[in-house]
Amino acid sequence: MKTITRGYLLIGLLTASSLVPAKATSPDNNKPVTNQVISGLVRDIACPLQNKQSTARRFNRDCAIACARQGSPLAILTDDGTMYLPISESMPDSDHRPQLMPFVGKYVRVVGDVYERKGTHGIVIKEIKEDSSVRVKGDAFQPE
Repeated sequence: MKTITRGYLLIGLLTASSLVPAKATSPDNNKPVTNQVISGLVRDIACPLQNKQSTARRFNRDCAIACARQGSPLAILTDDGTMYLPISESMPDSDHRPQLMPFVGKYVRVVGDVYERKGTHGIVIKEIKEDSSVRVKGDAFQPE
């Protein structure tokens, strides 16, 4: 009886583990998932971390641009709230602000290699284009 119970337990565990979605990278060797497509808002990282109401489609564009101009780190914020930080393909890392500044406050489609480590997401940007088909509300959270 114990053998049968263990067998069913093992089958259950194997089935459950196959239902868990794959992560973007392998935790063992940290190899990237190549040519991933992500879509989201290019913006500073401070506001979405501090203001949970700010999203990829509803935010304060003036504030995002002001923060970016002041040197706040930039990221791509997806609809599910994941932030992708731009990184270089090789080390030492280089500055990605010149590449991203024209897109601050805009919804973009990015193709690149995605890395993940303990919940932090990085992307080596191969291609970035504005996605004007996505409507964003950039005047949310205006001071009254």
